[in-house]
Amino acid sequence: MESSSLWVFIPTFFFVSATPGMCMTLSLTLGMTIGVKRAMYMMVGELIGVASVATAAIIGVATLLLNHPGLFLVLKTVGALYLFYLGVQMWRSKGRLAIPEDLNQEMDVDFKSLASQGLITAIANPKGWAFFIALLPPFINSEAPLFSQSAMLISIILSFEFICLMMYASGGQTLRKALLKRGNVVMMNRISGSLMAGVAAWLALG
Repeated sequence: MESSSLWVFIPTFFFVSATPGMCMTLSLTLGMTIGVKRAMYMMVGELIGVASVATAAIIGVATLLLNHPGLFLVLKTVGALYLFYLGVQMWRSKGRLAIPEDLNQEMDVDFKSLASQGLITAIANPKGWAFFIALLPPFINSEAPLFSQSAMLISIILSFEFICLMMYASGGQTLRKALLKRGNVVMMNRISGSLMAGVAAWLALG
């Protein structure tokens, strides 16, 4: 990949990563409810999903999938229903992700469920597929080795994605601290539940 193309690629994909979307909203929500460290469990799944979508876009699998929307519909529906269920639970101050009224109580969250949320959200995001299909191929040099180019581009994308996920999660954690100082646990759960339900609606209607 030529250096001139790389300097165009870097700001383009940083902007794509930083733009508010489903994954960033999910990171913000989890930063509010479980904190940055535990939100990183979700980020592992999300980054695997982004890497999978980017790889598929490079090798052309994405075009095939987009021509069969039924595959997307099933995944989107299941993912949206699950996230909406979590949002309702958080609104009611119930479930694993809701902030307990007793702030000294340990929250019961596990790596598998959070990573699955991130993976499903990333892979089932049709706008993510559209971005990668439109933006990645022009940066691939057909005369250069595909593997080395793909590895470099995907590494850059994942670095930007992780930075932005951390920024959103940190923002959510800061908001959490500000509101909890006033004892607004119920308000925090309702804000978080609304955001999670919003991600579900975004996924279902996107």
